[in-house]
Amino acid sequence: MAKLKILIVDDERPTREAMSRVLSENYECILAPDAEGAMNAIRENPDLALMISDVRMPGEDGISLVKRAKAANPSLACILLTAYGTVDLAVEAMKDGADDFLTKPITDLDQLELRVAKAIKTAKLEKEVATLKEKLAGELETFTGKSPAMEKVYQMIRKVAPTNATVLIEGPSGSGKELAARAIHNLSRRAKGPFIALECSAFEGELLKSELFGYVAGTFTGALKEGKAGCFEAANGGTLFLDEIGEIDMATQIALLRTLETRKVRRLGDAMERAVDFRLIAATNRDLAKMVASGDFREDLYYRLNVIDLKTPALKDHKEDIALLVSRFLKEFSAQNGGLVTGIDSRAIKALEDYSWPGNVRQLRNIVEKMVVLSSGGKLTLEDIPVEILQGEETVAAENTDAAPAPTQSLSLADAERTKILSVLASVGGNKTKAAEMLGISRRTIQRKMNEWNVQ
Repeated sequence: MAKLKILIVDDERPTREAMSRVLSENYECILAPDAEGAMNAIRENPDLALMISDVRMPGEDGISLVKRAKAANPSLACILLTAYGTVDLAVEAMKDGADDFLTKPITDLDQLELRVAKAIKTAKLEKEVATLKEKLAGELETFTGKSPAMEKVYQMIRKVAPTNATVLIEGPSGSGKELAARAIHNLSRRAKGPFIALECSAFEGELLKSELFGYVAGTFTGALKEGKAGCFEAANGGTLFLDEIGEIDMATQIALLRTLETRKVRRLGDAMERAVDFRLIAATNRDLAKMVASGDFREDLYYRLNVIDLKTPALKDHKEDIALLVSRFLKEFSAQNGGLVTGIDSRAIKALEDYSWPGNVRQLRNIVEKMVVLSSGGKLTLEDIPVEILQGEETVAAENTDAAPAPTQSLSLADAERTKILSVLASVGGNKTKAAEMLGISRRTIQRKMNEWNVQ
């Protein structure tokens, strides 16, 4: 392993050579007699870890040299030496970027090595923090919003990302749960590893288990001859994101719990277990605590998942962010469609803010895209907003179903649920996926309800 490079700057040859002899066992030492020689060495060695410089030298002094050295290499650690060690000089040196300050002559050589190691470690940590802050700022740009509700989301992501804790993200459909999961992964120590996402509601029973845990050849009809690794194995060294975790059946819950406890997976049809290194992030738009109380979700699995609870808010709970979101989406879709749309007027923004947005940010994004595509260009106005948004979803639902009762009619909870689901389905032309997004439930739930009602 290559040694870290350090630069020793002193106009007294015996001094710099003496320090080099002490430090060369652990570091590659480069020597310079003055500031100009030091700057040449810094330019020629961008991987320098540390500079030790005398303060008083002919020509440019050490304090001025530190300023120039830090400008050329901000991550360079700097220690100043002086035979005139005063508190005032030490304070001045620290203000100008020095990481430490030692008094000549140096008689404690062990102390010199300790101070060098400490300065290098401190500079490395500061560099890592600065890099993380830049990465964090860039990652959180995927979100838009300055409301208190969104600030809570950002704060939680910042706290949990560097850890390896399991995270449960709760929030309605379309509120950015997968965005939050990806941000946590990208800001974690696993960022270079894979991010594997699985929509649990898209699979049922054994098919879901085969996706999660994989299978060996011949396990079931249609199985690949060579078998297949599951999502847990695919996420080895990275993060597994299980969306709509509330939709998994009891048998899969038991298998998932075992994997979380043992950190091992057993492919379907296999007797052998494989160790896996993964971080789990789960998400749901359902109230898992209520599902536990009703017996629909295992309590022990719930507590395994809910180590860290992060909630993504419904758009109706941070409407102050709608103008920012619309501005972002306008730029995105205008650029994709010829750049003809230049903005949106205040009356149109007010109308969007007055809507309840059952499909949350995803629905708003789709509406803005629709407005941009159908617009003839220029600034969007009230006339560009779809009529269903201006009238509100309840009115639209009533207009699109014969089953909708008069507003004054009293409904049982079951009847109200049936009416609402069928109304929203009618408003989107029977598209169960879109209806599920607007209602904040899974597509599988809609299909199950329709089967119960004997509705096709």
